[in-house]
Amino acid sequence: MTILFFSRLFYPHIGGVEKHVLEVSKHLIKKGHFVTVLTEKFERDLLHTDEINGIKILRIDVGNDNFFKKFRIWKNLFKYRELIKKSDIVHAHDVFFWYFPFRFLYPSKKIFTTFHGYEGNKIPGFKPKLMHKIAEKLSKGNICVGDFLKKWYGTKPDYVTCGAVEVSSIKYRVLSINRNKIKFLFLGRLEEETGIMEYLKSLKILTEKGYKFSLVVLGDGSSRKKAEIFTKNNKINAKFKGFVENIDKYLQDCDFVFTSRYLGILEALSFKKFIFAHYNNLIKKDYLEMAPFEKFISISAGYKQLSLSFEYLLKDIQKRENMINNGFDWVKNQTWDKVATTYLKLWEID
Repeated sequence: MTILFFSRLFYPHIGGVEKHVLEVSKHLIKKGHFVTVLTEKFERDLLHTDEINGIKILRIDVGNDNFFKKFRIWKNLFKYRELIKKSDIVHAHDVFFWYFPFRFLYPSKKIFTTFHGYEGNKIPGFKPKLMHKIAEKLSKGNICVGDFLKKWYGTKPDYVTCGAVEVSSIKYRVLSINRNKIKFLFLGRLEEETGIMEYLKSLKILTEKGYKFSLVVLGDGSSRKKAEIFTKNNKINAKFKGFVENIDKYLQDCDFVFTSRYLGILEALSFKKFIFAHYNNLIKKDYLEMAPFEKFISISAGYKQLSLSFEYLLKDIQKRENMINNGFDWVKNQTWDKVATTYLKLWEID
């Protein structure tokens, strides 16, 4: 089967949606299918036509993010109308509006949608809910990344997933955490929604209580400068690495992980690391607490609760180890091959 994915950004751009589309595409190719990803050309030196791991990539120039952007996208896609017409499956990852005019140009074409998340740090209002509902109604079927989408957008999913991970074959070391040598790792964008400042405030409390630790921050964003100044002013031993493509060595070397996004949580669970996740609004709370891994991680609403949870779980070794082991037993079955099979089921392809 020939499959055409629409994704706003794609590899080598780093992000959860990008990783999802990349890994699903790779496993679909292993199963004998042909995959093309149509995406934005986010850097000038990227090729318009490319191929990675057998995935054909078509990149379009869309210009600035303004009212006219969607018309530029539609104009670019019109040039690829024969590709759309000849593809057996067309599947949009969040960007159903890219395909909107073609839904009426090719009314019998099978179009599907994956809903990956929500609008930054905002509670969804009328417009985002309407856009989700239009995409759902005009799609033949959909996959939701997270059960919370049903509650907050009223979406009726055919399938629900929270992503996947390939469990490493490394030998996991047994944690023997020393109060004076604790290693923290932060994974995610440096934005308000990911809680970077709340994590740093909790570490400030731990510093004042005499804990000795180091922190490695993997990610970037608008809060980076603020976070760096905060760590310097409060003498927090932190290193900011920016976006890192391969995080395995950092996961292997740390004791605890700060992250609140599905992909980061699954990757940390696969390395048998204990995870502290933060939420700052009700949708993020449901994003975490309605996920199947909820009972394997610590979820907190603010920096004070984060620091208290850390101290409690540092002392309760048995509970911490049980959560880590149970989380690993669960996550090792959450494979990308399994997610790719879900897509084939959605498309009704054997």
